[in-house]
Amino acid sequence: MEQKEIKTTPIDLKALTNAPVRFTGGHRACAGCGMTIMARQVLLAASETPVVVGSATGCLEVTTTIFPYTAWNVPFIHNAFENAAATISGVETAYRALKKRGRLPADKEIRFITFGGDGGTYDIGLQSLSGAMERGHRMLYICYDNGAYMNTGIQRSGATPRGAHTTTCPVGAVMPGKPQNRKDLAAILAAHNIPYVATASPHHHKDLMRKVRKALAVDGPSFMLVFSPCRLGWAFPPEQGMDLCREAVATGFWPLYEVEYGKWIINEPSPGATLAPVKPWLQKQGRFKHLLQKGNERLLEEIQAGVAQEWEKLKKRTTL
Repeated sequence: MEQKEIKTTPIDLKALTNAPVRFTGGHRACAGCGMTIMARQVLLAASETPVVVGSATGCLEVTTTIFPYTAWNVPFIHNAFENAAATISGVETAYRALKKRGRLPADKEIRFITFGGDGGTYDIGLQSLSGAMERGHRMLYICYDNGAYMNTGIQRSGATPRGAHTTTCPVGAVMPGKPQNRKDLAAILAAHNIPYVATASPHHHKDLMRKVRKALAVDGPSFMLVFSPCRLGWAFPPEQGMDLCREAVATGFWPLYEVEYGKWIINEPSPGATLAPVKPWLQKQGRFKHLLQKGNERLLEEIQAGVAQEWEKLKKRTTL
């Protein structure tokens, strides 16, 4: 893939305090939810141009669009779990067609953003997302990763970490939580050879917003995978959400990185850093409390080894 420089304007937090409020308060998300913090940061970063937003069915949609109210001060389209990416790709195509026919000013710039959770991205919506990326639509797809189907009862998903308790892989005599590892979704999207892929976390707001601007600046598809703590599904006090984000990055469980035109770049932790142990981070979440019980020591060791292995794999990708 040809290397190109992605040019964006810097994040000016003071200026953003005067930006139009595109995602309002008053929604029904749980206290401490990372998802709505992320959505507000995304739309602040995108304040330079008009946007059309789509959302797959999920927590973000059901908590922000309870009729007759909405938290969205932008054009918003709700679609099913499986086809949000296809819907926005169609809207983006219609926009380009209208400009080509002279029905929109040639200099009128609109950007297109789609949100999806685990179901709408890792699992049910993966085919639709893959197709949209492969076709090359100029759109940003953002997956808010909360590690399970939280909206429908905390069922396991392709994003659920190994060892986590969910209602469909409960802890008991048969299994100690989810037995499989989660998908490496960012790598799957990077394999589509799209211009921009990134991971982010709402605790590091300037990094997240910088990446949104990069994603919207490229002439083609882009994808962001954003860490999204779920107070209910993870079982932690609401005030600890951003601390869990920060610690997830420090342990290497959720490293922050970018893939720009095929080039992998680690943002945090530093590639030479010593990762924090994952056990204290797991201890703070009720979905992992069984791992601390006698008899599960080996599984805890395997989870730590898995994090270390993925971190080494990521570092090798940056040297290619």
